[in-house]
Amino acid sequence: MAGALSHRQFQHQPPPSSSRLLLLLTLLPLTLASIAFILQWRGGVTDPLTRWSPDQPQFPGMSSVDSTPSRRPSNCANPLSQSLNPSFPYFRDWNFDYSSHLSPKICVTTSTSAGLEQTLPWIFYHKVIGVSNFLLFVEGKAASPNVTRVLESIPGVKVIFRTRELEEQQAKSRIWNETWLASFFYKPCNYELFVKQSLNMEMAIVMARDSRMDWIIHLDTDELMHPAGTPEYSLRQLLADVPGNVDMVIFPNYESSVERDDIKEPFSEVSMFKKNYDHLPKDVYFGNYKEATRGNPNYFLTYGNGKSAARIQDHLRPNGAHRWHNYMKTPNEIKLEEAAVLHYTYTKFSDLTSRRDRCGCKPTKEDVKRCFMLDFDRSAFIIASTATEEEMLQWYRERIVWTEKALNIKLMRKGILTRIYAPMIIIQSLRESGVFGSVIAKAAQTKLSKEKFLKSVDSSNSTRNSRSDMFSSRKIDAGGLSQTTARRILKVIDESLPSAMPPLSPPSYDHADLIT
Repeated sequence: MAGALSHRQFQHQPPPSSSRLLLLLTLLPLTLASIAFILQWRGGVTDPLTRWSPDQPQFPGMSSVDSTPSRRPSNCANPLSQSLNPSFPYFRDWNFDYSSHLSPKICVTTSTSAGLEQTLPWIFYHKVIGVSNFLLFVEGKAASPNVTRVLESIPGVKVIFRTRELEEQQAKSRIWNETWLASFFYKPCNYELFVKQSLNMEMAIVMARDSRMDWIIHLDTDELMHPAGTPEYSLRQLLADVPGNVDMVIFPNYESSVERDDIKEPFSEVSMFKKNYDHLPKDVYFGNYKEATRGNPNYFLTYGNGKSAARIQDHLRPNGAHRWHNYMKTPNEIKLEEAAVLHYTYTKFSDLTSRRDRCGCKPTKEDVKRCFMLDFDRSAFIIASTATEEEMLQWYRERIVWTEKALNIKLMRKGILTRIYAPMIIIQSLRESGVFGSVIAKAAQTKLSKEKFLKSVDSSNSTRNSRSDMFSSRKIDAGGLSQTTARRILKVIDESLPSAMPPLSPPSYDHADLIT
């Protein structure tokens, strides 16, 4: 009896504490896994690329307008999806309004008539690599109310309209009283643009200095900076490492080499570039010169002397669109061995006709010399003005499109052609993130002020009045050239002020023996 009772008491005793602990450890992970699965299935897990710091003001394009959870490709499909590593420090969280805490501060200025399809990728790409401020001198399509409304809504962007007041102000510029730019005065088309760019750069220096910028760069909107040689792919870091006694940094340019004749978005579709002479061994450059030229007048289609960044300081002035100078000293300059400017030139077939339509020159070999500084531009203008659409396309394919795979591979192995993917990936990721669409949508909700609207209309009208629209008050007409201006043009150039550096072609094959 006692034995039976003892056995029943033993059966009703609770399990020891170790058994309860084992049960808890088994159920807890299963419960947490179930909760995580439910949250992920319902879209409650935030993608690291779309999450951004709550203490930063919301930037257009950062919030999703679609309530449907997005399905992102794997990290293998998009290298930049690993945005929290140090490779792309400005890509993190798409926080573009960082001008207050980055050093050095970089300003990019341009003179443009391009639309948003080109300008927005250009601006935001340079924001990603560290540019904080942009000075846009706009006219034509770029000066239209719908375009400028968007541009003016972007942090760090200042739009300057080409109004009559601006032209009158620039007509009083110091540049007009000097001789270093005089050989470009009163000529049409590219020469006219060159003077206009120089005058805009002169004004940009003052604006950049007022904004406490450290460096200024002049770029066209078909050019992207390529800060190769820095572990962070950072233009800011590259310029931060420049010694303090250096006044100017020269970036050799690489030229786009398109592989199709139907390119629509060059920044997102072009990855092959031809390297600059400065980044190639002499024997490689001249040893493959004829194959790399492919029957064109020069190794590059257009210019080959790069662009430059200038440290903002006293007495700084432009020296044409490609260089800067100083009134009081010869700038101390360095040329970079890896970083470059990527020039997307003639990337679209329509570039042939658009360049033709901007100039009112006659399609003759003699007259095009008045309009264009480089041989290929002259040839392209004549073809676009005289050939049929089919003939133009054939010429474009033969002279510009790189369709010979064997030749491409050979020049790639020689180092003359190279693949550069970073800009393409950055801009594609920007587009996929919705930044461009969101900034346009946000700007559409705001109303353009009456004053800015009238300025933009006046600018557009001024541009449409004549193909040669610069400095209407200073144009030469019959008997309209003043004696003072005439004396200025005929004056012997002052040797103390070097002439402005124009766009120059790379060294030609004929000069191989002259280059050391």
